[in-house]
Amino acid sequence: MLARYTLNRQVLSVFPMLIVASTLGFSNSAGAADWPKEQPINIIVPFAPGGFTDLIARRLALDLGSALKTSVVVQNKAGASGQIGSAVVAREKPDGYTLLVTATQHVIYPALQPNLPYDPKKDFSNISILALAPNVLLVPAKSPVTNVKEFVNYAKTQSGGLAFGSSGVGGSAHLSGELFKLVTGANLRHIPYKGAAPAVTDLIGEQIPSAFVDATSASAFIQNGKAKALAITSTQPLSSLPGIPTIAESGYPSYESQAWVGLFGPPGLPAEIVSKLNDIAQQSNAAQRNMKWLADNNSISVTLSPTQVTAFIHSELDKWKQVVNKAHVTAQ
Repeated sequence: MLARYTLNRQVLSVFPMLIVASTLGFSNSAGAADWPKEQPINIIVPFAPGGFTDLIARRLALDLGSALKTSVVVQNKAGASGQIGSAVVAREKPDGYTLLVTATQHVIYPALQPNLPYDPKKDFSNISILALAPNVLLVPAKSPVTNVKEFVNYAKTQSGGLAFGSSGVGGSAHLSGELFKLVTGANLRHIPYKGAAPAVTDLIGEQIPSAFVDATSASAFIQNGKAKALAITSTQPLSSLPGIPTIAESGYPSYESQAWVGLFGPPGLPAEIVSKLNDIAQQSNAAQRNMKWLADNNSISVTLSPTQVTAFIHSELDKWKQVVNKAHVTAQ
């Protein structure tokens, strides 16, 4: 049975009010009372500038700087699918001055590349999940399939496997499809593309009968009727794509998959600093401007305590390891 940590409505709650970061109040617990001192906080993003993870990190940096009254600098250390920047943070002192904002690769690549220069379960302090970014199960606009159950039944009739495209091997979209196969028993065959755009293009042109792609790449084509969305992969619906059900509520309640962005620190970061950073990150997500930005970018704001973040990360690591092994996915 696949490991699963459900972000249900009791855990995945969205703050309904605007909280201004500059007015936040925190108790000065021992160990965190003199943090931060007069030195900048560095946020390492292990990907190139301009991507979704980088943009979230920069929005968080503004709110951290305002709340802590200090300089917060975002540094991009891209390479090796996030490994280079993540390894830097794993080796840093746990003093609160070097943090990591990374994404789903943090829990997927350990399954694909077991010889990482760090252990994602032991070498990081888990602070906050900043956003969830679901994928979408798409079919061509003229497909006779209208829901997930019909899709599964149709796929089971295909002797060679019904093809599904994704943005590439080992990504969140690809593994969303592999998890779908395992949970539903659908007979699917993966077609990797070099990015979501060519996969969607071929789907619209009916060169492939289905695809799992990120919601941002799919939304415009769903809205203009060029593609049909059968379901969203997260357990929470997307406000930007109203009326589209989740796979979980389409008859497969154990299914849950999404990309995400999270905040981490070096191992051994004092609990008081972790708690303070978690508070600021949650309240940053609650700010109306950030909630709107996330919704406009087909994402979901999420509220988890550090303990819940750790449970989520460990569950994600276990889940994707099982999926990669069962589906015989290899890094390319």
